[in-house]
Amino acid sequence: MAGVWVFKDGVTRLVQNPLTESVDGTGSVAQRQKKVLVYLPTNETISDYEDLEEKLLKLGWKPYLDGGDAAVHQLRQYHKSSCTLDLISLPHNFANFKTMHMYDIVVKNRNAFEVRDA
Repeated sequence: MAGVWVFKDGVTRLVQNPLTESVDGTGSVAQRQKKVLVYLPTNETISDYEDLEEKLLKLGWKPYLDGGDAAVHQLRQYHKSSCTLDLISLPHNFANFKTMHMYDIVVKNRNAFEVRDA
């Protein structure tokens, strides 16, 4: 069983997902801190795809254009022209850019990007 055991008022209960369930039993869940993607060489926060693409191009990433599947067109994808199999897939709309996408970029560009609390 995964989760967090909470002891309150003589009662022990298991909170299986503390990010979505209340730990204190009040019914309110604490707000998660918003994350931002930061380009380390300039300490610049990435706020749109134009900024991000500029940085990725400098690092050797190229837009991946595939004329096939319609689902691919709902993504922005980048690949390296070298022999690597790395591919960065991002939602087409920046409003749908989530923390998991930020970490994908960081893992593939460790010295250039960082995820920070806003």
